[in-house]
Amino acid sequence: MLNALQIIVPSAIFFAAPLIFTALGGVFSERSGVVNIGLEGLMVIGAFVGIVFNLTFADQLGNLTPWIAMIVAMIIGAIFSLMHAVASISFRADQVVSGVALNFLAIGLTLFLVKLIYGKGQTDQIQVYFNKIDIPLLSDIPLIGPLFFSNGYIPSYIAIGLAFVVWFVIYKTPFGLRLRSVGEHPMAADTMGINVTRMRYVAVMLSGALAGVGGAVYATIISRDFTHATISGQGFMALAAMIFGKWHPLGAMGAALFFGFAQSLSIVGQSVPFLQDVPTVYLLIAPYVLTILALTGFIGRADAPKALGVPYIKGKR
Repeated sequence: MLNALQIIVPSAIFFAAPLIFTALGGVFSERSGVVNIGLEGLMVIGAFVGIVFNLTFADQLGNLTPWIAMIVAMIIGAIFSLMHAVASISFRADQVVSGVALNFLAIGLTLFLVKLIYGKGQTDQIQVYFNKIDIPLLSDIPLIGPLFFSNGYIPSYIAIGLAFVVWFVIYKTPFGLRLRSVGEHPMAADTMGINVTRMRYVAVMLSGALAGVGGAVYATIISRDFTHATISGQGFMALAAMIFGKWHPLGAMGAALFFGFAQSLSIVGQSVPFLQDVPTVYLLIAPYVLTILALTGFIGRADAPKALGVPYIKGKR
C-alpha cells in the first residue's frame, strides 16, 4: 500500500499544480464579479508560449529557460485576458459568451502559429525542463517525507504556497477587501470611492497571468511539447475546482489536489498494483467523471459572489 501511495501522491501533487495556479486566477476574476469561462483558453496560450519560448531560447538561457518561460507565459496570459476584460467590463458583453470566444480564439490562434513556425501540427519536444527534487530535511520525515516532499517539482510547492498567499491577499489586505466588495455590491463600493472598473480589470488580468503560468507549468512538466490536445479540459477542471472550493483560495487548492489525484490515476494507474486490472479507458475518464460528480454534489451549496456575471453601470442598481 505504501509503495502505491509513493507512486500516486507525488504525481497527484504535480498534476494538481497547473490546476491550482489556474483556479487561483479564477478566484481573483470571479471574486471581482467577472465570470471567466476563458481559463481553458488562457491555459492554452500559456502552454504555447511556455513551450515555444523554451524551444527558442534553451541554448542561450540553459537551466533558467523553464523559469523565464513561465514568467513570459504569465505576461502574455495577462495581456491575452485583456480581450475578455474589454468585452465583459467595458462593452458589457455577456461574460460567458466572451469567455467561450476566448477559448476558441486561443486554440485556433496557437494551432495556426504552430503550423506557421514548425510546419506541422505540433512543436518539437523540449530538452530543458524542471527537474524533480527532494526537499531538504522534510523529505527525511518517516512516512510523510517520501510521500509529500520527495521526487517533486518546485512549481508544485510554489502553487501550494501561492494558495496561502492569495488567501492572505483576498481576506487580510485592503486590496482584497476592495476586490470582494466590487464582486458583492459594486454600487456600494463605488460610493466609497473604489474604482469598480479598474478593480475588475486588475482581477481579470491576474486571472490571465495565473492561468498562463498554469498552462506553461502543465506543458513544461507533463506534456513537454505543444499540440491541439496539450490542454484538454484542464482549464475547465480548474474552473470546477474554484466552484467546488466555493470561490475560496484554500478551497480551490484542495479541490485542485483532488482533481490532480484523479488525473494522476489516469496516467500512473497501470503502475499501481490494485489498479492494474482496471481497463485503461475507465482510468482516462475518471478525472472528468469525478469533476461532474463533485459539481453536481456541491455546486448547489456554494454561494457565488452576488454581483458575479452582472456588468456594472455607474448610477444603476
